[in-house]
Amino acid sequence: MTGKKPAKIEAQRSFPPLDESHYNLRPEDAAFFKELTGIEDDATLKQHILNIQAKAYKVAPYGCIYLFLFTRRRLAMLPAYERVMRLGRERKDPILLDIGCCFGNDLREAVHDGFPAAKVIGSDLHPELWDLGHELFNSSPETFPAHFVGGNAFNPEILAVAPPASMQSTESPDLDNLTSLNPLRGQVSAIHSTAFFHLFKEDEQLHLARALAGLLSAEPGSIILGGHTGAQEKGTVSGVYNNIEVDIFAHSPESWAAMWDGEVFEKGMVKVEAEFREVSTVAGSDRHPLLYWSRAVYG
Repeated sequence: MTGKKPAKIEAQRSFPPLDESHYNLRPEDAAFFKELTGIEDDATLKQHILNIQAKAYKVAPYGCIYLFLFTRRRLAMLPAYERVMRLGRERKDPILLDIGCCFGNDLREAVHDGFPAAKVIGSDLHPELWDLGHELFNSSPETFPAHFVGGNAFNPEILAVAPPASMQSTESPDLDNLTSLNPLRGQVSAIHSTAFFHLFKEDEQLHLARALAGLLSAEPGSIILGGHTGAQEKGTVSGVYNNIEVDIFAHSPESWAAMWDGEVFEKGMVKVEAEFREVSTVAGSDRHPLLYWSRAVYG
């Protein structure tokens, strides 16, 4: 761990002290954590997770850490998840990237369900969170040989905007020595991003979408998917949800689809699916407006 200041999160206006009452593992999530950590006792597992949460909140006081959303199997809940797993099974040299990966828990879902561990990559502003992921799951780089690229996604040395690939790549990037995401241009089979886009303003979301689009393989079926705060009509979402005050720019399903199909990609090149829901992110909590989405290369 380092002594640097916690992350500045402009979309989040308040940073409440941690509240253990938000801890509530669903049976399927408890089974997942028990299997991966090797901790079978419920009380011991809870204390283990609380210890990691406290360390992580000092690094980056994100709402997803405060609300224990990292204990949920979020990737598997996305409608397009099975398409990601099919790519892992059927595509030659598949690559899965999780941008804003935090502990890498979503990647661990995919690996648990069969995606090759040596073909997944996490990226986050805070390498400390990736290291805490090993502590959280009682793993090591040897037992969980996924790759990690730390850095700011808006730094062009980490992730530069590039045009979407127009043809399938025949090259295989050296994943063992990645220090930037740029060598992955046109070669990533699936990109996952949950609770990430909503941290940024409208123009920044467009920039990020264009940068990620440049990484995606042109091979038919390649996909970007995720979920974040959304709205029925494009605009600002302000309010207090589960003690956290937010001021977030949010797309509607229609504006989100129009951004990808027309601004990021040439219109008609991709299929975009977006669905708005109001859901309780934790048991008994306030209902939060979410946008679940995916976009795939036609073919």
